[in-house]
Amino acid sequence: MGDLPLISIICALAAALLFACASVAQQRAASSVPEGGALVASLIRSPRWWAGLIGDGGGYVMQALALALGSVLVVQPLIVSSLLFALPLSAKFSGIRITRTAWTFAVMLAIALAVFLVVGDPTEGDSNAPWSDWAVPLAITVGVAVVATIGGLSKLDAGWRALLLGAAAGIYFGIAVAFTKYVTELLEHGFVGVVSAWQTWALIASGAIGVYVQQRAFQVGPLSASLPALTIGEPIAAVFLGMTVLDERLRVEGLGILVIGCAVAVMIVTTIALSRSQGRETIGVTAPSPVSS
Repeated sequence: MGDLPLISIICALAAALLFACASVAQQRAASSVPEGGALVASLIRSPRWWAGLIGDGGGYVMQALALALGSVLVVQPLIVSSLLFALPLSAKFSGIRITRTAWTFAVMLAIALAVFLVVGDPTEGDSNAPWSDWAVPLAITVGVAVVATIGGLSKLDAGWRALLLGAAAGIYFGIAVAFTKYVTELLEHGFVGVVSAWQTWALIASGAIGVYVQQRAFQVGPLSASLPALTIGEPIAAVFLGMTVLDERLRVEGLGILVIGCAVAVMIVTTIALSRSQGRETIGVTAPSPVSS
C-alpha cells in the first residue's frame, strides 16, 4: 500500500505529459487550416488531430487512475504541469522561441493555479440542483463565454484572439465539469434516466462547443497564448457554478481567502502577460513574406 502514492504521482505526471502532447498535436493540426477554411472537415481528415484526441483520452485515463490511487490535493497540481510540458514541445515544433520572461510567467501561472486548487479544495455540494437554481449563474457564465468568443473572432491580433478563445473554451469545459457529477450518478438508474435529463444534454452541448472553440483558439494563435487561458478558465468557471448553484464551499477562511484572491489575480495577470509576450514572438516568426506564390 505504501507504493500507491508514488504510483499516483507517476500516473498524474503521465497524464500531464499526454495532455501536453495532445494539445501540441491538435494546435499543429488546427493552425495549418487557413482561417475561413472548413476547420472541422479539415481536422477530421488530419491524423495528427486524431492522435491528439487519443492523447487526451489517454490523459483522462491516467488522471482517473491517479485520483483513484492518491489524493486530489497531490494529483491536481501535478496535472497543471501539462502547461509546462506543452510550452517546450510547442516551441520545438513551431520554431517559436520561449523567452525567459515567458517561462517565468508560465511557472508563476502553474504555481498560482496549483495554489488555487489545493487551498480552495471545495467541499462536495448538491449535484441535483433544480433548473431555477441554474438559470441565473449559468446565464452569466455562458454570457461571459459568448463575449470572449465574439472577441476571439474579431479583428484583434492573434495573441489576444487566441487568449479570448482559449478562455471561452475553458469556461465551456468548466460548465461541462459542473454537470458531470450529476450525470454520472444518473448512470446508476439506467439509460433512460440519463437521456431524459436536461443536464445530460447541457453537458454534451457545453463539451462540444468547448472542443470547437478550443480548436479555433489553436487555429488563430500560438499554444502559449491559448492554453494558459484555457487552463485557468475551466476551474474558475467550475468553482463559480459549484458555489452559486451546487452549494459547494471553498475550505478556506481568514488568510486562506486572501491567498485564493492573490492566486486568481496572479493567474489572470500571468495569462495575459504570457499571451502578449508570445504573441510578439509569433509575429516575428510567422509574418508572411511580401512575395507569395
